[in-house]
Amino acid sequence: MTEEKRVAVVTGGDRGIGRGITDQLLKDGYYVVIANRNEEAGKKAVEELNAQGYEGKVVSVAGDASKKESHERFVKAAVDNFGRLDTYVNNAGIAQIKLLKDETEADMDEIFHVNVYSVLFGMQAAAAQFRKQDDGDKIRKIINASSIAGHIAFDMLGAYSASKFAIRGLTQAAAKELGREYITVNAYCPGIVGTDMWDYIDEKMVEAWGGNKGDYLKKYSGSITLGRVETPADVANYVSWLASTKSDYMTGQAVQIDGGIQFI
Repeated sequence: MTEEKRVAVVTGGDRGIGRGITDQLLKDGYYVVIANRNEEAGKKAVEELNAQGYEGKVVSVAGDASKKESHERFVKAAVDNFGRLDTYVNNAGIAQIKLLKDETEADMDEIFHVNVYSVLFGMQAAAAQFRKQDDGDKIRKIINASSIAGHIAFDMLGAYSASKFAIRGLTQAAAKELGREYITVNAYCPGIVGTDMWDYIDEKMVEAWGGNKGDYLKKYSGSITLGRVETPADVANYVSWLASTKSDYMTGQAVQIDGGIQFI
């Protein structure tokens, strides 16, 4: 029996959590489109993955995830290269570390365009393609990146927290709208992950509150029940399940994968 081809798009799939998701989905047998802003970084990621034995199963396409036309191009790359689309992972996002009194209109525009509009546009593009495919009652997946900050807001991360709360709302609304079309929509909510983003958060907190590099990563990671900083692979393992048929009866959920920082 021939294994059914499964195709995924991962925005921001060349680095950090996104790269962990790309790697895991390839291990799961997916064909993957890495959709990212930096064309050279995307090509480098593909070269590395080709060397690991995934040649012909992964491509990259450059684009700005905050723009609707970019998501349409990401979907087109999946169809042009691999014939279809099964899973769309809206992973791309940015952090912003500021006190609310210092937030500007430009700051809010930036974080909502990159973190929230990108999710909306990704869902629209993915759902449009799913409707074109004659998939019957096969479940297709949209998977969005929220955060533990989308459940309980953090100081210095007010705008970021608001954007991640918004993603939870979009995820729930889309799940209700798209369920009758055999499309599930869920979100993953990482905690403190050892990536460049948390290095940046730590750096900005040192600037605002004083101390030394690493102090705030150490402070906040001290609340992790399981006693270690999260890795991209920890997040990717959960996304792997969401992207599998085992999660077909789950939709509208935003689950925290944080090692036990928050219990909700």
